[in-house]
Amino acid sequence: MTHAIIGSGAIGSALARQFARSNIDVLIANSRGPDSLAGLAAELGSYVIPTTLPEALKADTVILAVPFTAVADAVQGAGQWNGRIVVDATNAIDFPAFTPKDLGGRPSTDVTAEMVPGARVVKAFNTLPAAVLASDPAQDGGRRILFVSGNDASANSNIAGLIERLGFAPITLGELNQGGLLQQFGASLVAQNLTKHG
Repeated sequence: MTHAIIGSGAIGSALARQFARSNIDVLIANSRGPDSLAGLAAELGSYVIPTTLPEALKADTVILAVPFTAVADAVQGAGQWNGRIVVDATNAIDFPAFTPKDLGGRPSTDVTAEMVPGARVVKAFNTLPAAVLASDPAQDGGRRILFVSGNDASANSNIAGLIERLGFAPITLGELNQGGLLQQFGASLVAQNLTKHG
């Protein structure tokens, strides 16, 4: 199972840090090319592997950690998804107002899913602020919670398992029209730094 992070901003770098901490190989790519990621890779070690965007898009699990408005450009070089997993870690935000983007009541991940036809799309990694996501998942004798939602139960389970391997506590919220709405920017679960004990 290969993993890739698309995007090297605050969220992408935070996720790369967690993969490195957990000794899990991860490809990382951005629009500027692998040379621009050399410093991050040198800091985090050999588990974080800079690559080109087309190569990263071939991974079994592709985590989108780019701005919501940049998703279409980020995935345009992908071939057939053929049931591979795409994790939507984006937040649909209107800038500079920093308010939720008006999507007519649709889950933002539904919009993302239209850009990756044939992929199994899961919403995850988007509710914690980047600085918290980058920090040790262990907190106050428990583990920080990350939420998961998606319309494919096996893909949800796969990403919940990855979240466990990264040291967090996954909570699966069901399908996108339920859990996905709770997870998107402006909803009740965003920026909640919750801990699971036991």
